[in-house]
Amino acid sequence: QVQLVESGGGLVQAGGSLRLSCAADGRSFSTYNMGWFRQAPGKEREFVALIRWSGRNTLYADSVKGRFTISRDNAKNTVYLQMNSLNPEDTAVYYCAVRQYPSGSYYSPAEYDYWGQGTQVTVSS
Repeated sequence: QVQLVESGGGLVQAGGSLRLSCAADGRSFSTYNMGWFRQAPGKEREFVALIRWSGRNTLYADSVKGRFTISRDNAKNTVYLQMNSLNPEDTAVYYCAVRQYPSGSYYSPAEYDYWGQGTQVTVSS
């Protein structure tokens, strides 16, 4: 079992920035691929970004590419999502997740084994 706790969400004006954090317990954090997803009201949960266990490889949804940056600090068991140039379409609950055993599509929520409780991000126009 892996416990994940997100923080850093809030209300920001369009064009602003936020930095989300996700702290994980357990000794195996450095072996996990970590993802960020988001879910807006009435919509399905969607992939935002992924970082491999080493931190060397990252993947992004087209909608956030060039604006968001995923990173990790394995010494602190923490993964981050730096979000710049936010717009109202980015409003959602953001979740971090652990992908222990990659086998299918990295953008599918079903690929992820553990989830945090989510943190709300609201972007006003």
